[in-house]
Amino acid sequence: MPDTFGTSKSDLTALAHERMQSAIADNTWTKRQKLALTCRALFHMGHDSGLSGQITTRGEEAGTYYTQRLGLGFDEITEWNLLKVDEDLNVLEGGGMANPANRFHSWIYRARPDVNCIIHTHPPHVSALSMLEIPLNLSHMDTCPLYKDCAFLEKWPGIPVGNEEGELISRVLGDKKALMLSHHGQLVACTTIEEACVLAVLFERAARLQLLAMAAGTIKPVDELLAVEAHDWVSTPKRHQAAFAYYARRAMRAGHDDCVEFPLPDVSGTDEEHTFKVEGGVM
Repeated sequence: MPDTFGTSKSDLTALAHERMQSAIADNTWTKRQKLALTCRALFHMGHDSGLSGQITTRGEEAGTYYTQRLGLGFDEITEWNLLKVDEDLNVLEGGGMANPANRFHSWIYRARPDVNCIIHTHPPHVSALSMLEIPLNLSHMDTCPLYKDCAFLEKWPGIPVGNEEGELISRVLGDKKALMLSHHGQLVACTTIEEACVLAVLFERAARLQLLAMAAGTIKPVDELLAVEAHDWVSTPKRHQAAFAYYARRAMRAGHDDCVEFPLPDVSGTDEEHTFKVEGGVM
């Protein structure tokens, strides 16, 4: 007989989180591999905007981080062509130059010791919403991981290549994980690469849902306590790891399996019985 039908919601939530610890494998990709997979996943999901947008993660040495080379699109990033730069964007490893707009990343890393990965992109729905100079409206269960965690920069300060923009963006972001930039795009600043990838994907989905809802009527707010509950339910390392691994698999199946060096998925059985045996926790 079932023995959890009388269990409280809080206890069921705790049980689910406990089970995730053993049921979901840790991702074992390197930082370079995770950045390359994130670039490909975001490209696959419509975040391409030519050479605009940057992704960075802290390097092993203080004051350094990895980023993509200016001149390459997200669909061309591999674990081998990433750069390591210092806070002044001097290239320490790799060839070419970093995007000069990476300067505001240096400001965020200095202000936020908890942040290890920053993603900034101009996906279409976020970009369209940014033109209205209104903040992200989070009123759907799926978008609650950004609830009360998304700041808003109402006035466009111009191209983000100066220290003025870096200081402004880092200040407006504050202690939140995301930022909507009017007439510009989106930014996420997170503890892990997996979390940053997941929130960047979610940001664009939230903007698309908002535009659809606004076209149909007036958006109704969700209950604050329930939204916070949903935020905390999804915002865990294991959930982010699982979602990231899924986005990586999807991108690789779409032809982006050249960005990292490990065996292709070992597929056996019917289409419904695919077994993925690849390094990095993709199962």
